[in-house]
Amino acid sequence: MPATRLDAVQGLYAITDPRLIPAERLLPTAEAALQGGARLLQYRDKDADALTRRQRAARLAHLCQQYDALFLVNDDPALAAEVDADGVHLGQSDGSVAKARAIIGNDKLIGVSCHGSLELAAQAAAEGADYLALGRFYASHTKPQAPPAAIPVLAEARRRFPHQRLVAIGGITPANAEPLIAAGADAVAVIHALFAAEDVAAAARQFSTLFTHQP
Repeated sequence: MPATRLDAVQGLYAITDPRLIPAERLLPTAEAALQGGARLLQYRDKDADALTRRQRAARLAHLCQQYDALFLVNDDPALAAEVDADGVHLGQSDGSVAKARAIIGNDKLIGVSCHGSLELAAQAAAEGADYLALGRFYASHTKPQAPPAAIPVLAEARRRFPHQRLVAIGGITPANAEPLIAAGADAVAVIHALFAAEDVAAAARQFSTLFTHQP
């Protein structure tokens, strides 16, 4: 994994949601998030057909290149490889890190959802995940039934997994993100507080400002 790509896992991590973003607004809405300072963008769309997903992913990949931001695909290593994404994000039921690595290559990022479990985080780290996504830390609009995670778990993960980046997720807003960053989150993954905002670029700037003075 090139250090520059892994080092770029920091700041606002925007995740698209077709329930919040009409299809015809996907690109301009994603661009607004990037204009506001999002450093990573994940394409998450479980409902569109394969051709539509490929077309949208390719356009988003190109857009992220223009803003020097990382582009990742949710759940689909093959699609990530096809559009030359910077990486893929895997849920616990989306296959192994090793299988994804064989598809996308050694120079791409693989992130894994670990919920609030240090055991799952340890397993993902041992398998070679580049970042560990922990949460939900707060009440979530997108996944209200997701198991809760405690902030001390994030702090312990920071201590135990120094070679992985940590991404906090779940109900994060500009008002509640700072304790997560202080506990060791390199990035905060946001869906609703970003893409349900009236001004997506302004919301992105609020999140991005939280990382301005981070080391």
